[in-house]
Amino acid sequence: MPDFDVLIIGGGATGGGTALDLALRGLRVALVERADLTDGTSGRYHGLLHSGGRYAVRDPESARECIEENRLLRKIVPHGIEDTGGLFIQTPDDDAEYAEKWIIACRECGIATEEISPAQALKEEPTLNPHIRRAFRVPDAACDSFDILTALGAAVQAHGGQVMTYHQVVGLRVEGDRVIGARLRHRRTAEERFIAAAMVVNAAGAWAGQIAAMAGCPLTVRPSKGTMVAMAYRFVNTIINRLHPPGDGDILVPVGTVAVIGTTSVNVADPNDTSVQPWEVRLMLEEGEKLIPGFSQARALRAWAGVRPLYEEGASAEGREAKRTFAVLDHAQRDGVGGLITVVGGKFTTYRLMAERAADVVCTHLGVTGPCQTSEYLLPDARFPLTGPKPHWLGHRLAHLEKARAKDQLICECEIVTRQDVEAAARAHPDVAAPWVLDDLRRDLRLGMGPCQGGFCGYRAAGILHESGCQDASQATAALADFAQRRWKGQQPLMWGQGLRQALLDEQIYRATLGLERLTTC
Repeated sequence: MPDFDVLIIGGGATGGGTALDLALRGLRVALVERADLTDGTSGRYHGLLHSGGRYAVRDPESARECIEENRLLRKIVPHGIEDTGGLFIQTPDDDAEYAEKWIIACRECGIATEEISPAQALKEEPTLNPHIRRAFRVPDAACDSFDILTALGAAVQAHGGQVMTYHQVVGLRVEGDRVIGARLRHRRTAEERFIAAAMVVNAAGAWAGQIAAMAGCPLTVRPSKGTMVAMAYRFVNTIINRLHPPGDGDILVPVGTVAVIGTTSVNVADPNDTSVQPWEVRLMLEEGEKLIPGFSQARALRAWAGVRPLYEEGASAEGREAKRTFAVLDHAQRDGVGGLITVVGGKFTTYRLMAERAADVVCTHLGVTGPCQTSEYLLPDARFPLTGPKPHWLGHRLAHLEKARAKDQLICECEIVTRQDVEAAARAHPDVAAPWVLDDLRRDLRLGMGPCQGGFCGYRAAGILHESGCQDASQATAALADFAQRRWKGQQPLMWGQGLRQALLDEQIYRATLGLERLTTC
């Protein structure tokens, strides 16, 4: 008998959603991820819950999927979504004729739009370009992928599934014409193990082609790198889109206390290529000026990139020309290799639908007749379980701190993370002795994601790991060095002005005062 009914490869939104869907249908599932949940594309995007307006003209199928799932996600995971609303604005640089095509396309896709006057738009968002010509409201929202994946992982485990992070798939085992499981290697210990499964779901995103190749199934995924820049100011309380065909740097998303502008679209050969080039940063700041005058003069906080897993069977389109729809591939029909399903493409907004379609195919093969339940299943809030199914709002953390934890030590002032938060997250970590644990706590708590970029909270959190007995002195030092280096990576492309001053201060703290380099080389 296999260890599990289904093994799901990939700890992004699609993999997590598929694992939950199948667990709710009563199957024994294991979700494996080579790093932490959301370490890949799901944790490297701008945070937009799409209304579909961006794709209505060129890709109506994706647009319809987005608006339908947008409505569902607001119901099932409200704590991970801030209902900012969205504006599509026509700047002086945009083609005036595009607006009418866009209005018709949105109507045909079922996307609600409301035109408001430029004066009204500027009243609501006074930092906007004062020369905008037209403005339309759409039901966009801001989305926290870290919170949503944490909720998905907790729900999978609550329904009997296993979540195995830092386990890399190093091979699929094929017997006859069927995949029967996968060989995994733990990233810290290098220990290997084999997991047998009746079915394997390849939800590895931009890496899906590499996983499929392990079973001898050719699969061409076209990785498209998108670079984003987080600014140290929120600027707006509404998501801002340019009213033109999708392009670079034409989305501004308020996420927490910052604003994220994105993205570029660069074809890359390697899905691990998340390098940020100077021209990409310059382009983001220049395009930001068209939305908000003075944008490029504000402090740029951090730059990063994610890789889109673009896929279209038999098509050659790449980058912006490729559709944003998804595909579920049954390799028994496609390649004559049973036991393997691949789900690829799509958007974070459509993860639940992608998971449902993949789970339906799996259940057909396994003879399971239970219906999908994820459109009604309310995902629990892992961090604030007592607040109920309420949408996220900007002041939530501060209000919670003032009400319930007034005497708790504040470890990260930027993101309002307390000592109790760090201790609880560390206790819940499956491999708390690992050197990457602080970066995992960043995803859990937003530790170090504010203006100081870990300069003040990093060493405090490392000290807590040691004081609480989670790590010995050398482990805590290694964890701090790993965290500081990861935070430094995102600051490097932005070395000017206030960003440079903060980076130099962080360097003084860690290199000169704490002597972190010497401690880690002793």
